[in-house]
Amino acid sequence: MAGKIYTVSQLNKYLRQQFDDDIILQNIMLKGEISNFKVHSSGHCYFTLKDNLASIKCVAFRFNAMKFRFAPQNGMKVIASGYISIYEKDGLYQLYVQNLAPEGIGELALAFEQLKNKLNDEGLFDSKYKKQLPFYPKCIGVVTSRTGAVIKDICHVAKRRNPLVKILLYSVLVQGENASKEIVQGIEFFNKKCPVDVIIIGRGGGSLEDLWAFNEENVIRAIFASKIPIISAVGHETDYTLSDLVSDVRAATPSQAAELAVVEKDALVNYIESLKRDCRYKAYNLFSIKENKFNLLWKHSIFSDKERLLQSRQQELDFLNERLNKVVTDKYMNKFHQMEVIAEKLKVLNPLNVLQRGFSIVKQDDKYIKNIKDIDMDKSLNIELSDGTVETKIVQIKEK
Repeated sequence: MAGKIYTVSQLNKYLRQQFDDDIILQNIMLKGEISNFKVHSSGHCYFTLKDNLASIKCVAFRFNAMKFRFAPQNGMKVIASGYISIYEKDGLYQLYVQNLAPEGIGELALAFEQLKNKLNDEGLFDSKYKKQLPFYPKCIGVVTSRTGAVIKDICHVAKRRNPLVKILLYSVLVQGENASKEIVQGIEFFNKKCPVDVIIIGRGGGSLEDLWAFNEENVIRAIFASKIPIISAVGHETDYTLSDLVSDVRAATPSQAAELAVVEKDALVNYIESLKRDCRYKAYNLFSIKENKFNLLWKHSIFSDKERLLQSRQQELDFLNERLNKVVTDKYMNKFHQMEVIAEKLKVLNPLNVLQRGFSIVKQDDKYIKNIKDIDMDKSLNIELSDGTVETKIVQIKEK
């Protein structure tokens, strides 16, 4: 009797169900070497996990791949955990990777070295990009937790060294999923919205995982992009993060960061006094040098007969004075002559002078009479002569 006939899709579906129901296959850990590693444009990762005798296809979907703390590479020994199932379309079983860790070395330690090498190759740790701390910062921005000991230590040291320095806190998470994002926001806040002279970023000590926010790539790039000098004060003296490498100055502790940033008040006063002494010394030296040069010059042969030199200069001065007086006098006489000519012309044109030659001026109601049409028969005329005025009545007008 013939058995039941199944379609290929029915078989693959059945096999998938068997895989999905297997407790071991649904939570399995495999170790092997990565090969054929590829990242799809969707963000999914595809690779093969192999040992000396066998291999298995693996896929890590984007939401799982984003959780990897390190960058998988071909030839890397890893431990992959997840579940095994069949992709029904081609009937191949594969490992669906949910977590990936390097074998023999910590996941975070490997991620640290990989990112360190990457950023170092880009030059982010180069000393030529380090900015100098200002000698006397008036305002310091601190990016750390509001409740931790870091801000208290910084404020205590700053107040002791110079109580005039202002401390501004941008409170952030210093560990956890959102910590790196908040640290970046704090750095950008002081650069774009609330400019300060120096920024201190930091937290207390802890494990590599506790300090990991200060190893995140977005934090490192934000520190590098900062226009304001940054002091890194993360962990204790033996703790090192990538933030320490990219920052302009690394402090072993938050207290030391405050000491580096804040100049002591007494030291500042001493510095100012030393500048004053230096200025006085340089001024005295400069005066002495100029005085010596003057004395040497005065003793020169050109100045040996000082009276003769002064007499010579006096003669030149007298000559110039006479020349100046002559120029002024000539100009004055020229202008005086011009004024006399103009005065003579005005005298000739003066109508009153015409009266002395037998002429007269006739007016009626203070109006000059130029012709008979201007005369009013009913009114008298005023005739102005050289020695007086005659008032007369009109008897008759004759036209020419």
